[in-house]
Amino acid sequence: MENKINITGKTLIDLGFRSGKWIPGAIQHINEHQLDTDAMLAYLEQFRTAPIQELHSQAIPFSINIKAENELEEKNVDDVLTSMKILMKTPTLVAGAVMPDACPAGPKGTIPVGGVVVAKNAIHPGMHSADICCSVMLTDFGDTDPKAVLDAAHTHTHFGPGGRDRDTQYRFPSELLKLFKNNELLNDENMLQAARTHLGTQGDGNHFLFVGKSKKTGNTMLITHHGSRGPGARLYTKGMKIAERFRKEISPDTLKQNAWIPFDTEEGAAYWDALQVIRVWTKVNHEVIHNATLEHLGIEAKDRYWNEHNFVFKDDDLFYHAKGATPLDDKFMPDITGPRLIPLNMAEPVLIVQGNTTATNLGFAPHGAGRNMSRTQHKKTKAEFTNEAIFAKETEGLDVRFFSKEIDVSELPSAYKNAATVRDQMQEYNLGEVIDEVMPYGCIMAGDWEKNAPWRKKRNNKTR
Repeated sequence: MENKINITGKTLIDLGFRSGKWIPGAIQHINEHQLDTDAMLAYLEQFRTAPIQELHSQAIPFSINIKAENELEEKNVDDVLTSMKILMKTPTLVAGAVMPDACPAGPKGTIPVGGVVVAKNAIHPGMHSADICCSVMLTDFGDTDPKAVLDAAHTHTHFGPGGRDRDTQYRFPSELLKLFKNNELLNDENMLQAARTHLGTQGDGNHFLFVGKSKKTGNTMLITHHGSRGPGARLYTKGMKIAERFRKEISPDTLKQNAWIPFDTEEGAAYWDALQVIRVWTKVNHEVIHNATLEHLGIEAKDRYWNEHNFVFKDDDLFYHAKGATPLDDKFMPDITGPRLIPLNMAEPVLIVQGNTTATNLGFAPHGAGRNMSRTQHKKTKAEFTNEAIFAKETEGLDVRFFSKEIDVSELPSAYKNAATVRDQMQEYNLGEVIDEVMPYGCIMAGDWEKNAPWRKKRNNKTR
């Protein structure tokens, strides 16, 4: 062989390769095998990484479909826009929008709730968050008594931490199990266990089971709101670790929460496929609760439709990350069967909407009413009243139940933005047309389950 050389790490750096843990092994291989220049370069090609992607020097312009109506909202909007301006310097991003229900969701530079950003050839796990495919589903129960629907649903749903025990688990569809096992990111025992035990569960926070009547038809409607629970949270954790490896290699100046997985990699393809499986699981998660309620009452559904409002949607090489935004454009939903659902709060109607893509909405609408302050801040504003007094005042005339039997003040109507304001701004910014409303009868939420959590009881006993 000609041009035999002894190489060092400096040799590889001078050839344009970035330093890393791979270098000592590569040096040993090249020197032991005395590769000539051509053979060495061919061997080294496997270690060549993409060029560093720098942050945009200025924020990519984004559409602002929100305005402050009072002093409290001014700070909220300012915080949202500040975060968006930092976020939109991320190298992959090409467009963005903010919805009327927007509120901050983390450190500055984090995509806000009510934010939409478009990335080219990249999936950002941090921009769909741990609650992958948070979504809403509606089933039309015809002229059934709403109390009967709420009572039946109460016996078949599950709120709070953890999953169902073996005796109360729903049957796990065999086709869904195959999908999990065919994806390397989903095929592990912890993931499969979570997928089984969390099926038919709704979690906590702002997730709900809502019953009301259509303003247009008078029919009773059941609406559930929740995401992918344990399986989604586990996939998110894996996705963030993969994205962080890429971030360190190709864009170290990008904020950790905005790291991405290039779609045109094996990891990107696997993660995208896993997201679709989690989407299927989440849809089934809604369906088992709705179907069990129908079966309990011995009736058939008149209609059913659903939509995500926390997901990643693909259009060619563009990936639309909706962190709490409802897709209006049909291209985002492969199984579209009806209009979209936008809940506001337990005392307000769930809006049934349709709409078109515009230059400023990117094909999305709000996902709800959002918040102007944190849960803790809101509770402080109510500190002079008992939970029971607040509950009685804000749920008057409604059948509102907390699964844990403990009132969660941070989920009562006053914890959310003014619903009328959100609706007015939807109209002002052309963010969907309301074609019907589901007027509230009652709902079920997790409630303050932590109040009687085993760890808290143990701590209180020690204190006593």
